[in-house]
Amino acid sequence: MAPDRLGVGILYNPALPLFLASDIERVDFVEIIPDMFWINYGIGASPRYVEQVTAIQGIENIVKQRPVTLHSIGLSVGSAGMFDCEHVDQISNWQKRFGFAWHSDHLSFNRIGLAEHESHAGLAVPIPYDYEVLDLVSERICAVMQKIDSPFLLENNVYYVDLPDQELTEPQFLNLLCARTKCGLLLDLHNVYTNARNHGFRAESFIDELCLDKVVELHIAGGDEMQGMYTDSHAGPVPEPVWSLLDYVLERAANIRGVTFEFHESYYPLLKREGICEQLSRAREVWNENK
Repeated sequence: MAPDRLGVGILYNPALPLFLASDIERVDFVEIIPDMFWINYGIGASPRYVEQVTAIQGIENIVKQRPVTLHSIGLSVGSAGMFDCEHVDQISNWQKRFGFAWHSDHLSFNRIGLAEHESHAGLAVPIPYDYEVLDLVSERICAVMQKIDSPFLLENNVYYVDLPDQELTEPQFLNLLCARTKCGLLLDLHNVYTNARNHGFRAESFIDELCLDKVVELHIAGGDEMQGMYTDSHAGPVPEPVWSLLDYVLERAANIRGVTFEFHESYYPLLKREGICEQLSRAREVWNENK
């Protein structure tokens, strides 16, 4: 069953506790990155996950006031040499404990399983859009969905280098993945904008190729230039082209349940409370216009 429409939310980060304590009425839901709230000692460790008690109390307080969604960064679904079933179990435990409206992760990999140890890339590395990878990822998504009784979404990735000789385009890959597994999409509009800007295609054309009825959540964010490349840095305010994309998608996609504003905590001095409120208010205006 599809989750109810939630509205406009914010992705939790360490700069937000005071804002949420005073202004939680400005958001309809809060999105949590669970990996921020525990120390992970690695596969096979006992205990594997040690939770940060004070931070968990913050989540418990939010759950009492607003619906919560979960946006994980630890699944690394595209890692060729490993699939972390313990991570899936941990997310399942959190789902039972906190009752997230849905949970999501990234269509990427950030972990490489080696013979003696595991390496972390430190960022979401894009996967190649090939049929072999589609088979691998589809099997893992099905395993996640069998284990966790909550809608599961995958987020489209940002990429800075085109991989050569791919068998599928990104929209084709996403459409086939959803058709095979029945998962949903978290469509990150700033990722689409970043890729379009860096690689010279129309973001609207990318969106037109997607099966938009599979999109459950949208992310909006900001970025900035670095040495001639536009980056997905979550650097403060949402750029105007992304606001246009938000309106474009909401007009066309019937099953979207929430729009999430995200920014990196290091940009709080730029945004401040007033800037966050402004971004949320504008998102709500677009949301309400497209109900």
